[in-house]
Amino acid sequence: MEHKNLIDLEYMTTDELQQTIRLAKVIKSRPDVYKHACDGKIMATLFYEPSTRTQMSFQAAMLRLGGKTIGFDNPMNSSVAKGENIKDTITIISSYSDIIAMRHPSEGSAKAASLFSSVPLINCGDGGHFHPTQTLTDVCTLSFEKGRLDNLKIGLCGDLLNGRTVHSLIKTMSHFKNNSFVLISTKELSVPQYIKDIMDNAGCSYEEKDNLKDAISELDVLYMTRIQRERFSSDEEYQKQKGVFVLDKEKLSLAKEDLIILHPLPRVDEIAIEVDDDPRACYFKQAEYGMYGRMALIVLLLRPEGAFTFNTPDPIIKKNSKCSNEKCITNDPQQFYLPKNTYLKNGKEYCDYCDGLIKSL
Repeated sequence: MEHKNLIDLEYMTTDELQQTIRLAKVIKSRPDVYKHACDGKIMATLFYEPSTRTQMSFQAAMLRLGGKTIGFDNPMNSSVAKGENIKDTITIISSYSDIIAMRHPSEGSAKAASLFSSVPLINCGDGGHFHPTQTLTDVCTLSFEKGRLDNLKIGLCGDLLNGRTVHSLIKTMSHFKNNSFVLISTKELSVPQYIKDIMDNAGCSYEEKDNLKDAISELDVLYMTRIQRERFSSDEEYQKQKGVFVLDKEKLSLAKEDLIILHPLPRVDEIAIEVDDDPRACYFKQAEYGMYGRMALIVLLLRPEGAFTFNTPDPIIKKNSKCSNEKCITNDPQQFYLPKNTYLKNGKEYCDYCDGLIKSL
């Protein structure tokens, strides 16, 4: 049977996502039952760029399931330093392992790698494109802490333009009933239009605000992200805005008692240290819940009968079309061998690797 790869959480059905969360809860409550679930199995963690939480979370997940790990956290310590391409690396490593967890700075790299893997491959972040297991972490936390994934008013604060975690969370939560969003950012860092289109198409209401203090009282969930100084047009603009998007005790005093505060981490100064001791602060527990979510995902992907459909939502066509996205893996000269696959959606042609627009038809 053909194995399954997790490239984008959107390819998982709502029922499959709920199945994964349910298993994560079982594993958390009964870890003894699953401590030998992956005996004799090997996970390769291939991290082409730095990571603390994601890499260690996957390693801890596999070890807690009774498996072992191999891999690298610096490509300069591997044959990549000698010029080896992704095809050759993945072909070899998949012959050594039973499952691969991979992070790479190029957009579409996970999809490219999956073409040559003989074992399930999990995308741990491909540039600014996807980070599906962070979204899995987020929804596991919501389910653990709120007991539901619907009827939530979710505030997202910070860099909403460049935050892949923000985009993925909105996409996923828009599938559940009666969720609404409050988008808190500067105009320069507001959510891109395609994310607004997703909310509109799903019938999710949303509003945009430029001040955290004005928005916090109505929220069930607050998802904080880091605002980067370099994203502002001038230091003067940054200085005017930086305190507006910092969560401190004063702002938190206006929030609901059952609010939960999430953050993909690492944080810099957008959540004051004084907030850490508040019972509504869930961002450290969020990292732990993510480990259980990844344990569940590993178990389900390694089941012989297969647990997921992972159907690609749009038909693939093979066409020699150059992607205009400079960050796309297909524009890396070392990966010249990749087929220039594209797909059609709503009268437009998109790159099958990075989802960049090729052209309107």
